Amino acid sequence: MHKKTNLSGRSFLAAATMAILATQVVAGSLHAQSAQMQPSQATMPAPVSQDALGPLKHVHAGVLDVAYAELGPADGPVVILLHGWPYDIHSYQDVAPALAAKGYRVLVPYARGYGETRFLSKNTMRNAEPAALAKDVIDFMDALNIKHAVLGGFDWGARSADIVAALWPERVKALVSVSGYLIGSQESGKAPLPPKAEYQWWYQYYFTTERGRIGYEKNHRDFAKLIWQLASPKWNFDDATYERSASALDNPDHVAITIHNYRWRLDLAKGEAKYDALEKRLAQFPKISVPTITLEGDANGAPHPQPEVYAKQFTGKYQFRLITGGVGHNLPEEAPQAFTQAVIDADHL
Repeated sequence: MHKKTNLSGRSFLAAATMAILATQVVAGSLHAQSAQMQPSQATMPAPVSQDALGPLKHVHAGVLDVAYAELGPADGPVVILLHGWPYDIHSYQDVAPALAAKGYRVLVPYARGYGETRFLSKNTMRNAEPAALAKDVIDFMDALNIKHAVLGGFDWGARSADIVAALWPERVKALVSVSGYLIGSQESGKAPLPPKAEYQWWYQYYFTTERGRIGYEKNHRDFAKLIWQLASPKWNFDDATYERSASALDNPDHVAITIHNYRWRLDLAKGEAKYDALEKRLAQFPKISVPTITLEGDANGAPHPQPEVYAKQFTGKYQFRLITGGVGHNLPEEAPQAFTQAVIDADHL
């Protein structure tokens, strides 16, 4: 059954491609366990000027110099939180400290093309195919000698977390994924969607054009703000909250990474041969066997699959939770209490 969480997530601020899967995955009933979280658990927001993530650390991992935040005890169980587009690590501004307070070692890396993360070589392809982004997570774990971790993510971050859980399950203790199973393929991306679904992907088609690339390069901050508003129509974020994350989009590789990701999905851009074997496995829509909790906001304005469509892709212990109260696409920042609790609960499934 669905687990329905009725709370105003933003009150906790203290501390598509997959739509195509509906034609390929048989709908199944959810075997989620029922539980209830109370709105009274929420607290008042913290001032935006307080950056609870603290100073960044850096590590060379694979082809990247990864910038990341680290909170909590060094010997605690590891949680890695992955952000989406066009967001940044501050989506976990309140989740990370809350988990650290529970004894977790929390790592929040900037993805390639965001913040202070940089490619080690100017000659490396600015590749944003899903396998490359997921392999970045494995490289990050290897660089920090992390054998396994709880992974949590939304948007691009959820896709990467899903892929790591599917292809490297021995590295994932548990998974929290907003909007569920987001693994796709170039082949599935060729199938047309109903008109309303296609309309939601307007920016993907914009990015396929040179006009779109130049437009995003010139206007990426205004563009990203519009995406925030459309994806979370009931989230009344202020300018300071937005600007705190928008600065991460000034990364010199951000535009190239964004454009390549969306063009790759439509088979209008090639990836790298070293990821071909991984992409072939992903094109088979592999099952995810690790303990998993999937989340969805009741006001998510971004393209996302329905939970009954992807339920059977999770073959281990599994729960789905609908987070109510006008929660949109950036669920960790809009409903940090619900996301934090999901990580803790998934770790103990």
